[in-house]
Amino acid sequence: MDSVDAVSEIEEGWFSTMDTILIGALIAVIAWYYFRGRGDNEDVPPANIHISSSPLMRTSDRSDDSSFIGKMKRSGSKVVVFYGSQTGTAEEFAGRLAKDATRYGLKSMVADPEEFDMNDLAQLPAEIDDHLAIFCMATYGEGDPTDNAAEFYQMLIDQELDLSNLNFCVFALGNKTYEHYNATGRYVNKRLIELGAKCIHPMGEGDDDANMEDDFITWKDEMWPKVCEFFGLDATGQDINMRQYSLTELTNPDPNKTFTGEITRLKSHLPDKQRPPFDAKNPFMSRVLVNRELHKGGGRNCLHIELDITDSKIRYDAGDHVAVYSCNNPELVEGLCSMLGKDPDTVFMLTNLDEFSSKRSPFPCPCSYRTALSHYVDITSPPRTHVLKEFIQYASDEKDREQLVLMTSTTDEGRAAYQEWVVKSARTVSHVLEDLPSCRPPLDYLCELLPRLQARYYSISSSPKEHPSSVHVTAVVLQYETLTKRINKGVATNWLMARQPTQDQQYTVPIFVRKSQFRLPIKSEVPVVMIGPGTGIAPFRGFLQERDVAFKRDGSVGKMLLYFGCRQKAHDYIYQEELEQYEKSGLVTLRLAFSRDQPEKIYVQHLLAQDAALVWDLIGKQNGHLYVCGDAKNMAREVNLTIIDICRKEGDMTQQQAEDYVKTMIQKKRYSSDVWS
Repeated sequence: MDSVDAVSEIEEGWFSTMDTILIGALIAVIAWYYFRGRGDNEDVPPANIHISSSPLMRTSDRSDDSSFIGKMKRSGSKVVVFYGSQTGTAEEFAGRLAKDATRYGLKSMVADPEEFDMNDLAQLPAEIDDHLAIFCMATYGEGDPTDNAAEFYQMLIDQELDLSNLNFCVFALGNKTYEHYNATGRYVNKRLIELGAKCIHPMGEGDDDANMEDDFITWKDEMWPKVCEFFGLDATGQDINMRQYSLTELTNPDPNKTFTGEITRLKSHLPDKQRPPFDAKNPFMSRVLVNRELHKGGGRNCLHIELDITDSKIRYDAGDHVAVYSCNNPELVEGLCSMLGKDPDTVFMLTNLDEFSSKRSPFPCPCSYRTALSHYVDITSPPRTHVLKEFIQYASDEKDREQLVLMTSTTDEGRAAYQEWVVKSARTVSHVLEDLPSCRPPLDYLCELLPRLQARYYSISSSPKEHPSSVHVTAVVLQYETLTKRINKGVATNWLMARQPTQDQQYTVPIFVRKSQFRLPIKSEVPVVMIGPGTGIAPFRGFLQERDVAFKRDGSVGKMLLYFGCRQKAHDYIYQEELEQYEKSGLVTLRLAFSRDQPEKIYVQHLLAQDAALVWDLIGKQNGHLYVCGDAKNMAREVNLTIIDICRKEGDMTQQQAEDYVKTMIQKKRYSSDVWS
């Protein structure tokens, strides 16, 4: 071997070793970076908060222009309002804040965090001297961020951004009937401060169980003087009409370029245009297979609906939710068009006056007024005060104007008047205009002002183990008389009730599935206690189907104890035959509360208290799982108190120990809730 070969051989060996060391070091750095936000430190949100790997987190769909700073510079914006929204309220509030900013002479833009690189927050102070970032952050589920904010939320957890000199404020949206009230907004506010950002006004909190609108108005009315002081502006603002969109009515519209109810992509509802994956922006047109009545009397309706997902590539688990896009009542649509003097079949466009806005139109355009009011605009919820404020200029009668001025004022008298006349009386926009006959705003402006019609979510009442090609829905049809003696009807359930398939008539429904953490234990031998009165039984029907498959396969499963309640056994004991057959087979033990079949009312929490020893044996001694589904405001709260009391008495604990035990169950996913208010 000559010297050159010897040196070459030594160098090859040396670099091979170095390569190994470098690769190992690189892996270690990556591992440290990935896990550093997940340790036992205060930066991590509560353990029960789960960041869903939802199909809605579509990072790859983000536009090439992913810098919100670039858009702010091009538009001359000083204020950016981010929103995390699941039902549209936070997005609506973000738009209102952006409009308010304009009234104070501040150019602003609204931004969906899903569409931008939120790491740019660190560069915002250096790029735009006088800036303000506002965050309207909703919480849903078990303290989770909304789908469109999940990636931003995870970024805050994982990364140690330098946000010094970032000016911000937060408004959190939630519901106090849920345990993790405003968990997302609170964490965002706390984490931004920890990363060095400057909070220029204390976080606001909106409670949907009380008066979200009042909470929001109170907060923003206190915030804007602080913002104006910060920017050195006049805090009085300009009370002017701020139209965001311009109207164009088309005389000869092209039918091939006119939207007829599609959520985003033109003609996407047609069978040959359907493309997976299906989600909120691209729903699957599911055929209605079954639509039958579950109640046997009593004057109310409860639907069992089976929706076909064959060839859709949609996958679901028992406990997930299915979202349904529905339509407003045609009579309401026709009535509104007639009241405001518009042909419902006139095709129109609303175009954003801000050329830099990422939102070109408030909904898919061009479309007819009929389409807009049927598919895109929420015309049945009580209109918020900012909508009524815009109505003032269109009221010709002094009495009508005074009524609107009072209800939109920030005085205690004005807030009480709005609460009584609009909220408690459940007046829709049509009712408001009927009762203020001189007030006739342009229909296109109404379409701009009112919020988007949102998808309705239902707990899936089936298991893919038994029904792999369909999802089942169990829903009570909403209908009630208001204080003004009008009959209000729920949008989605009444629309679904009318979609009864026959041999000659088939119906399709736009749907997508949202993943949930409401899951059976992985091991089928783990006992479960299920509490689900009324339609709260929906996910437990799926659980029973899933365990039944395992029961027939293995011969045994963990004990299943189901608490179900309704008003009267003869009228609204839904799925009676199925449940009794499951009990007969030995799969489940039923505990039934028929609240109105005896002089004293009996609810599921009363049966739980009667069964204290059995319940404690399952959840305390056998480490079983407990599930609650249904009304959050009353039932779920009473059940929670009952479970704490059972733990205290049967587990020989103090009150504090019992409360801590239940909290630990929740954190370890042994106590799960799927509730609504």
